Amino acid sequence: RQRTREAIVDAAAELFTERGFDHVSVVEIAQRAGVVEKTVFNHFPVKEGLVFETDPPIRAALLEAVRRRPAGQSAAAAAGDFVVAAVSQLGSPAAAEGVAEMARVIRGSRTLQVREREILGTLTDTLAEQITLETRPAPGELEPWLAANAVTGLYTALLELARDRVLAGASGPELVAELRTRGQRGLALLQFGLAGYAKRR
Repeated sequence: RQRTREAIVDAAAELFTERGFDHVSVVEIAQRAGVVEKTVFNHFPVKEGLVFETDPPIRAALLEAVRRRPAGQSAAAAAGDFVVAAVSQLGSPAAAEGVAEMARVIRGSRTLQVREREILGTLTDTLAEQITLETRPAPGELEPWLAANAVTGLYTALLELARDRVLAGASGPELVAELRTRGQRGLALLQFGLAGYAKRR
């Protein structure tokens, strides 16, 4: 079953790279993978699931970084540090090719762009809910949502920068360092207003 799933994902990736997400049908993916259309839908109920996971690993990892932060560190700082470290590694040679392929596919499809924004919205909500759980704000207080939106805004901006650089042919230690530096500068800007908020006691 796992081999079948991997074959479907590989076939979809090849076709999306060749022709673009919007111009490939599930039937064609099934044919390339050597399975029937129903098998594809059994593994991936929606076509977008072939590009984006239903529950992206970054969600659990981000929450874990916030929950395990040391005393005195704000939720925004912990989440921001995680984001900068994670996105910086997209500039490594091992990741760059996959990042470039994914960027081309996503930027070539309005459907995938909408889905990516939905995923980012869910990530923002999840982070805000974690901060709310810790701080127990009064009804109507905006701080948890502002902090969460600031972090995911940094993530989005840094991710798009990584995609731009990789598509332009950059990769390696210099790109990793650039992404880390720019991410840290962005985080410092956010921390100017958020450093004292939601500190662990």
